This record gives sequence, structure tokens and C-alpha cells, in this order.
Amino acid sequence: MNDTLYSNLNNNRHGNFFLIAGPCVIEDEEMPMAIARHIKKITDRLEIPFIFKASYQKANRSRSDSFTGIGHEKALKLISQLGKELSIPVLTDIHTEQQAPMAAEFADLLQIPAFLCRQTELLIAAGNTGKIVNIKKGQFASAESMKFAVQKVKQTGNSQIILTERGTTFGYNDLIVDFRNIPEMQAHGVPVVVDVTHSLQQPNQSSGITGGRPDLIEAIAKAAIAVGSDGIFIETHPDPGNAKSDGANMLHLSLLEDLLEKLVKIRKALY
Repeated sequence: MNDTLYSNLNNNRHGNFFLIAGPCVIEDEEMPMAIARHIKKITDRLEIPFIFKASYQKANRSRSDSFTGIGHEKALKLISQLGKELSIPVLTDIHTEQQAPMAAEFADLLQIPAFLCRQTELLIAAGNTGKIVNIKKGQFASAESMKFAVQKVKQTGNSQIILTERGTTFGYNDLIVDFRNIPEMQAHGVPVVVDVTHSLQQPNQSSGITGGRPDLIEAIAKAAIAVGSDGIFIETHPDPGNAKSDGANMLHLSLLEDLLEKLVKIRKALY
């Protein structure tokens, strides 16, 4: 499945963009399937390739009392089951080299968090699984420097790599998207995604809870498609205000269909 999936993602530059979407983290047993079914219905109609995303564990929380998950194995099984039942690829993130082979048993794509994009052993472990590896560009990294992350995965013999833009640190409490990064990272020979919702985070708040600007989701998403991004990444939830992680920057699930319809129009205008 991986070879065909990656080939389709990497050779779709003049077709529709692909969508990586889902909740930030698996919160319970029912929520992820309900979200995935809703997104799949929309993406099937709009002919948008859809990859479901959810973290099985949140390891990089600001506060030690923040929600981190329902248990590794339980969450991973839910992600895998969802993918099989809906016949869609599924993605989850890993934080240590030991997690790579474990998560690879359940997910089609492994994601390297932005904070960890320079961790050599983690990148090599992800590459060694043979899975598609989505590397998020660090908030501190340049587009050009991401070629080294790509090289680390490729040295394992795995060339199935995606790079994701998720904003660059702007002061202590904000991020900004430099859209020059999309063509610059595409020059590394890999598909490039714009993580719309995480790019709108406002990190390092004094409360210990990350803030966000969800009111700008549509603006960033439109710009990403207009610039030629291969895919977009959107975390979405039916009740962001009560989400257990990243609620401040997530898109309300009810707003996704209208946004995707607009993005498809932009994409068609380009190609």
C-alpha cells in the first residue's frame, strides 16, 4: 500500500491537493471514527485524497497535568481499526526511536514532530520501518536545512518522505508562515504540506496552555493552495472548546466542508 500511496501523493502536483486531517489526539473510543467518517464523506465528494491523522500520545505538553492520551496500545489499535474500516491511510506521530517499529505496526505514515526534526536516530528509526515519513519543519529551521532531515531518512533506503511547513518562531509567543518555504522544500524532491492549524498556534503562554488564531485558518489554507502546496494539514474537532489538546487552534468540524470547497476552486483555477 505504501508504495502506491506515496506515488500518488508525489505525482499529484497537477491534480487535487491531498488532505491530512483529524483530531489532535485520540480522546476516547467513539470520537475518532465519527470525525473520520464525516471527513471521508466530504473528501470523497470533492475527490480529495484523505489521510486520517491523530496522535496516540501527546508527549510535548507545556504542563505536566495536561492530557496525554488513553494508552498507547489502545489508541494505536483504534487508529488502525479506523483505517481498515474506512479504507483510508492513517498517520500518527512518534517521539522516540523505540516508538517507530511499534507505531509502524498500526499506521501507514509516521510523523516526526517539528521539535524533533533534527533527531538523527529518530529519523533513521522511522526510515527503517519502510513507512512513509512525514517530517515537520522545526519552528527554528530553514527550508533549505530540511534537506539534511530528508537525507537522514533516505540513507535507510527509504525515499518515501513528506515535508510539512508549520510556521516559524516569531518572538516568544507567535508563529509566522513564510510561503517561500513551500517551493524551497519541494526542491528537495518531496511533496510538501502546509500544516494550517499548527501554524496558527500562539505557544509559550503564561497559562501553560497554547493559544491560537483559528479565525485565520481560511486565509492560511487559501494561501497554501495558491502557492502550490501538495497537501494541507488541518486538525479538526466537533467541539474545539472542549478538546483535550490544541483546541485553541483547531477548526470546528462543521466548517471543514465549506473551506475545502473553496480550496478545490483555487486548485482548479491553478491547474
